[in-house]
Amino acid sequence: MLRHSAITTCCLLLAGCSFGAAANRPSTPSASPATSSSPTPSATGPASCAERVFATLTFPQRVGQLFVIGLANDQLGPAERQGIKTYHFGSVSFIVKTSAGVSGVRAVANSVQAQATKATTGGVRFYVAANQEGGEIQSLQGAGFSGIPSAVAQGMMSTSTLEREAALWGRQLVEAGVNFNFAPVMDVVPPGTDSQNQPIGVLHGEYGHDPQTVALHGLAFMQGMRQAGLATSVKHFPGLGRVRGNTDFTAGVDDQVTTRNDPYLYPFAQAIDAGVPFVMVALARYTRIDSARLAVFSPVVMRRMLRQELHFTGVIISDDLGASKAVGSIPTGQRAIDFLSAGGDMVISKFVGPAELMAQAVLSRAAMDGSFRKRVDAAVLRILTAKQASGRLPCAA
Repeated sequence: MLRHSAITTCCLLLAGCSFGAAANRPSTPSASPATSSSPTPSATGPASCAERVFATLTFPQRVGQLFVIGLANDQLGPAERQGIKTYHFGSVSFIVKTSAGVSGVRAVANSVQAQATKATTGGVRFYVAANQEGGEIQSLQGAGFSGIPSAVAQGMMSTSTLEREAALWGRQLVEAGVNFNFAPVMDVVPPGTDSQNQPIGVLHGEYGHDPQTVALHGLAFMQGMRQAGLATSVKHFPGLGRVRGNTDFTAGVDDQVTTRNDPYLYPFAQAIDAGVPFVMVALARYTRIDSARLAVFSPVVMRRMLRQELHFTGVIISDDLGASKAVGSIPTGQRAIDFLSAGGDMVISKFVGPAELMAQAVLSRAAMDGSFRKRVDAAVLRILTAKQASGRLPCAA
């Protein structure tokens, strides 16, 4: 979970009603393979800013853009600096709670952005991310940061109030040099099951107990953050509201209920329709969707559901592949290869060490496998397109 130590009435009210592509989309996906899973530079017309930057990057620099590395103790230490220098990592995240306040966080963010040189990232500036959801999951605290209520409490606000408050919280993040919030949570926890649901319910991390409430309030939070200039990522697709274990600390977490046309997918679909730039995929296994793989390694979840059925064209980002117990039995380098091969784009690693092993594995596989190298290039171009929209590219400043 990378956390710290609907309007269709029948689908919302009738347990037997399904939700999926047929609920509000054409039955035949309109996105072509090129736009749905493998973006390529424009064949005609002027190249976009993202395409021009992509063309200037060495392949190792491109691979570096695939990773978000955690900042140990919320500082840019020697290990992170060396990782950025050697492996060209292009994004970072705060990983523990800090009370340093806006000025303290800004100092760290500034030191990170100073690493965005021609030699390291090709001049591409960093995403500096945090988990700033509210309640128990508010990474950044102290002077200049409001105390954000839990998602449960946010779900009791009017959507107009929540959007206004989220815009304020977002402006505080921007002032602190943070430009990416790993939020909002779009998981739906069934009524009466909070105490059984370790990743969301126990932490008061859901906006409500039905898809419509979660969608409306999650969108309000997302829109407020967008107004402030923040990139956001809805999570944890296809939902952690029906599991018991927290994938940060537990392996073998299964969801035996959720299906490909489940009503609980409604909040994610609404966020995608509203243009959310990132969707974070969970580390649980969904036995009624793909019983053979965790969602984060499943082409059914990422290529079929997200790309083809929900028409998501943004960045598919993993939950933590560096330290989560859910992936502990999988060789570190293989995690990134399997995620990218299945259709994912951007890898979160809580610590820099595992990210280095994953980057090495990606470089090695790409050197031997031309089709995998194309998959990497497609993911990088999608990330650069998101960074263009966020003003992170030299030509998009």
